[in-house]
Amino acid sequence: MRIRHGRATALLGIAVLLTGAPAACSGGARSHATGPGTATPGSTAGGALADRAPCPQATGFSCGTLTVPLDHGGSRPGQRLKLRVAVADNADAPKGDLLFLAGGPGQPGLPLVSRIAQRLAPVLGQYRLVMFDQRGTGAGALQCPALQDQMGSSDLAVPTAQAVTDCAAGLGPDRRFYSTADTVADIDQLREALGAAGLTVDGVSYGSFVAERYALAHPSRVSALVLDSVVPQQGYDPLDLAALPAAARVLTAACHATGCTTDPAADLAEVVRRDHDGPAVLDLLTSYEFADPDYKGIPDALHQAAAGHPEQLRQFVTSSHQGDAVPADLLSQGLHASTLCADGRFPWGSSDTPVADRAAAVERTRQQLTAAQTGPFDAATATGLGTLLSCLTWPQEQVPPVPPAQQSLPRVPVLLLGGDRDLSTPVEGLQQEAALAPLGKVVVVPGAAHSVQSHATSDLGRRAVAEFLSAPDRYGTTKG
Repeated sequence: MRIRHGRATALLGIAVLLTGAPAACSGGARSHATGPGTATPGSTAGGALADRAPCPQATGFSCGTLTVPLDHGGSRPGQRLKLRVAVADNADAPKGDLLFLAGGPGQPGLPLVSRIAQRLAPVLGQYRLVMFDQRGTGAGALQCPALQDQMGSSDLAVPTAQAVTDCAAGLGPDRRFYSTADTVADIDQLREALGAAGLTVDGVSYGSFVAERYALAHPSRVSALVLDSVVPQQGYDPLDLAALPAAARVLTAACHATGCTTDPAADLAEVVRRDHDGPAVLDLLTSYEFADPDYKGIPDALHQAAAGHPEQLRQFVTSSHQGDAVPADLLSQGLHASTLCADGRFPWGSSDTPVADRAAAVERTRQQLTAAQTGPFDAATATGLGTLLSCLTWPQEQVPPVPPAQQSLPRVPVLLLGGDRDLSTPVEGLQQEAALAPLGKVVVVPGAAHSVQSHATSDLGRRAVAEFLSAPDRYGTTKG
């Protein structure tokens, strides 16, 4: 039994593809430096893509580099980053450029070009597909060896405080230039380099969040949005208060689909109450959905564990952790922590809060959480997840401003796509974002988990995307 990589890599739910996959585009030496000092001094940002050549692993695409400032605010003059970009060769596509965003945060885009082109093949006669390695990913991945070893592709695994502080120290103060706001600014420079007045954007998981933030920052430069496995624009909740109660719904539905006769929600609550291992069990569940959205074997393991025989469940947890091993160039935990700690809003506020004040705020939150908010898990699970603990001891630093909480997406067609078995980004978050999409249409695929376009067995979601992208204006008056 080997579990596919967890929530962070699972933006596309394609860990098997990624393991050992060659980059879709060559060029640019891999940096072995620990920190973000891999920025190139003196080069000129902006303008057309440089070093254009056919992509060796993606037929019909050209690869090049986009040079961007390390700090778009200008505090590091002369320091640049070179981002790898893949562009389909049909420059005269009638509907313009379709930017597909990988996620994590920490996952590169270029190793995925061929697979995404296959998934979007029905519309690629109409669009020029564009993908890129977001700053701090791929060949330019931020390197944090201890944190990478402990978390792999998971963002729920609990790291040691030492691994977190070593990561932040190794990256140095420039780690604050790896927020989503920085990636949004990179995308707009990419748009200029492509010569495009606007973009159609398709983002999955964290990529959906980047797409939303780009649309909020540059509403006149977005033609349409596809948001798959939606992270709401307010950001990912480090307490995971959508996923915790959603586990009961998802496991019960999966149990019914497979004909099991137990009550997995009640068994899960008993296991967590007795063994106090909620973070490890939630990490298992959000990894296992990529192996099997029916969760075969999990209800039985929970039932045995609730009866005092935890061996099978422990085997699942151990195998899940082993399966999360992944190198930084396929998912950078240094970038993951840098971005989430810059973007996140935590029980203590943001990362500009002094480190010494944070633990007390977490404890106050733990005491205030109710069973209705966390069940079938407990409050200790919500305050003990890796997404929160990775930032608990992250150094105090300036954070970028965030959009107003209830700011609506621009009035462009938006397709919001999700699977009803998704625990990584539960459909509750999709519905939350749909309320802020004036021209939004919701499609929830029964029996599907995370990353519907790439990973769902049913073709319902992919057909919905093809129909939407073929005629997005058709959805201009739809609110569903």
